[in-house]
Amino acid sequence: MVKVTYSDETLAEDSSPVVVEGNYYFPPESVDRSFFVPSDTTTECPWKGTASYYSAQIHGETVKDIAWYYANPKPKALHIKDHVAFYKARLSSWSSSALTL
Repeated sequence: MVKVTYSDETLAEDSSPVVVEGNYYFPPESVDRSFFVPSDTTTECPWKGTASYYSAQIHGETVKDIAWYYANPKPKALHIKDHVAFYKARLSSWSSSALTL
């Protein structure tokens, strides 16, 4: 199980998120979107496409661009369409049953 938290709030939890380039991509149903607000930030990946970002609003604090996703990925990245990945450095806790980061 991989779990992502910020200020004691669980943002995502899943038993088998997809790992791409060292990042865990959580399926949409395993993410609590009640904390997220869309960001204007986008970035480009040559093989995944355009990433869109979420900021989080948790206990009165805004964490800018805490997570990203690919709404319309390129063909090689279709398996992570709408999955959400998080910046580990911006989180309070990132853990799995085997490892705590």
